[in-house]
Amino acid sequence: MSKVTVVGAGNVGATCADVLVKQGIADEVVLLDIKEGVAEGKAMDIMQTANILNINTRLVGVTNDYEMTAGSDVVVITSGIPRKPGMTREELIGVNAGIVKSVTDQLLKHSPNAIIVCISNPMDTMTYLIHKVSGLPKNRIIGMGGALDSARFKYYLSLGLNANPNEIEGIVIGGHGDTTMIPLVRYAAYRGVPATNYLPAEQLAKIAADTMVGGATLTKLLGTSAWYAPGAAGAQVVKAVLHNEKKLISCSALLDGEYGEKDLCIGVPCILGKDGIEKIVEFDLNDEEKDLFHKSAEAVHKTNAALAGAL
Repeated sequence: MSKVTVVGAGNVGATCADVLVKQGIADEVVLLDIKEGVAEGKAMDIMQTANILNINTRLVGVTNDYEMTAGSDVVVITSGIPRKPGMTREELIGVNAGIVKSVTDQLLKHSPNAIIVCISNPMDTMTYLIHKVSGLPKNRIIGMGGALDSARFKYYLSLGLNANPNEIEGIVIGGHGDTTMIPLVRYAAYRGVPATNYLPAEQLAKIAADTMVGGATLTKLLGTSAWYAPGAAGAQVVKAVLHNEKKLISCSALLDGEYGEKDLCIGVPCILGKDGIEKIVEFDLNDEEKDLFHKSAEAVHKTNAALAGAL
């Protein structure tokens, strides 16, 4: 029996739970929130589709009762305040650091062997915080950001190519931020053929730029952070772990010399399986890509420095 806990029943957390349930990714899902009745109500609403959609997963909603999360194989942390228009992910750090630290402590008290998936923003820094406060092996803490960024990259590529998104290859590395992520245009492909064979450099540059501000674009349109793709990306990471898929997904991982960086969490290609991050794959970056990656790492280090009071 597999069990997943999703902490935070806001738009992202509820969507993650919804995808986990509707795709039958886990046998049991617990949706937890601090606000009375919200997790219970959303869980009830989702489970009332069980008969319609032939769902077999059991979903329960609870208010701040971490005992109900005991024995979870994977826990997903979405807690924290969302972005509002004009707000950067980094501006969330003060409030969200305290929330994520408290949630991590309580989750591990009841599920000491769980693998943690972090979605809370600023995601790379919150993932780093979890490493520092939990003391867990680095393979058991996964930041979701790269999975979402790569999905957005493939979306924009599919529009440019007028192609099925499922036949597009594309990956984004670097920090999960509007100015720090790096869509690897050189590695983008359509059914194995480089996208550079189909699209001019100017159009590919525009696709990369649109990807980088993908979250901000949606925040401006919606008035708050996006949730469908972030929630689904979180569920994708959970599935890769629970089902031991050995799938290559860009995730925020703690580096120890890989890509020439140490002591930070940042988006890199990872093989995900039952042990969490089973391998960090080092792509052969050219000089321009290496320079962009190191600049991105510097920006993440700078944001991490604001964690001093939370550690």
